[in-house]
Amino acid sequence: MRGCHALFAGALALLLAAAATASEPVHIEFWTMSLKPKFTQYFEALVQRYQAQTPGVELEWVDVPWDVLQTKLTAAIAGGSAPALAQMNVPWAYDYARDGAIRPVDELIGAARSAYTEGALQDVTFLGHVYGFPHYNSVNVLTYNRALFAQAGIDHAPATFLEQLAIAKRIKQRTGQAGFSPALGKIAGVFLEEGLPLIEGGRAVFNSPRHVAFLSELADAYKAGGLLKDKLFSEDNFPASIDAYKAGRLAMMVAPPAALLRVRDDAPDVYAVSDVAPAPVGAAGVVAGGWLFHFAMPRGIQGRQAQEAARFALYLTNAENQLAFSRLAGTFPTAKAAIEDPYFQNMRAGTDVFSKAVATGASRMASVRTLYVAGIPGFEQLNKRLQDAVEGAVIGRRDTQEALDAAAAYWNRRLGAP
Repeated sequence: MRGCHALFAGALALLLAAAATASEPVHIEFWTMSLKPKFTQYFEALVQRYQAQTPGVELEWVDVPWDVLQTKLTAAIAGGSAPALAQMNVPWAYDYARDGAIRPVDELIGAARSAYTEGALQDVTFLGHVYGFPHYNSVNVLTYNRALFAQAGIDHAPATFLEQLAIAKRIKQRTGQAGFSPALGKIAGVFLEEGLPLIEGGRAVFNSPRHVAFLSELADAYKAGGLLKDKLFSEDNFPASIDAYKAGRLAMMVAPPAALLRVRDDAPDVYAVSDVAPAPVGAAGVVAGGWLFHFAMPRGIQGRQAQEAARFALYLTNAENQLAFSRLAGTFPTAKAAIEDPYFQNMRAGTDVFSKAVATGASRMASVRTLYVAGIPGFEQLNKRLQDAVEGAVIGRRDTQEALDAAAAYWNRRLGAP
């Protein structure tokens, strides 16, 4: 009998301990990237609202400068003091997922995954598992000068990259101005948009007939003067492109809608003759300009803390909160219901070209993807060799096939390819 009392007392103690644990608030620390002070009021209000309706959770918001976030997060994960959620971009998430530093959230996101756009979910899916809660994204649109198009006898915007090259040559021939300025300083991304792989089976394959044919089209447009030569091969040619567009020296500009605000403020005469259309889609069917930010969950976040962190992540990224953030930040939401909100959809009826650009971008969010190169050791040096080869081929200094063959051979030596 005394043994039964002892067992009962022990079980009761365990139950009381479990109840006490369950009643204790769960601490959820979440990190964002360089969002203070501009969004301080937004996040503080969001935290207060959530804690008011979820008494068992204590939230702690920590904003970390983007240039030190990786270093601090890596150290925190290694030391067992990581936050429950951390904001990051897709390339970082890929590396962390590959190294086992963040955990899959398939079960935690559950049926709520259907609330996000397919492109956003694909961006955070690695090796068949979802590794984050999508937050906000970016997308490009095509801005074009209607006056230059009319002068060249062109009555429609290009739908593909190759059509854009053809129109660029015609514009140069009939107006004397350049057609557009592709981001050739980021040729790896351009290849990916066109469905042209860099590596297959551990070997560089960017010297294939398809790659050569694509570069030959670029070289032909360059020779014809259809491409803006200002900073064409620099890592970031956007400043040169928008300056040329504002000056009326460039007929087409592929950029986020926000670029139009600079045109409106700095060159109202050019803005008055501007129009927008969806950005040309590459051969891979991907809409350019995506750069997704999301919230990932570091490894070691388990049990009740993981469940509560996921609940908060779903709240943080729900349609209402995404819409509010996008309106403040000028970004695009990844929640389907936010994209369908009148804030975006009603702009289609407006005559203002910026409003039309926002609505045009929103209409393409399901197809937006974040394109990046991952898993290639020493990529920066390899990429520099590829960029040099492409520049030589496009400007006519080197034979296209020979230039790509030499770059591919260099890559394969460095990669130890068979």
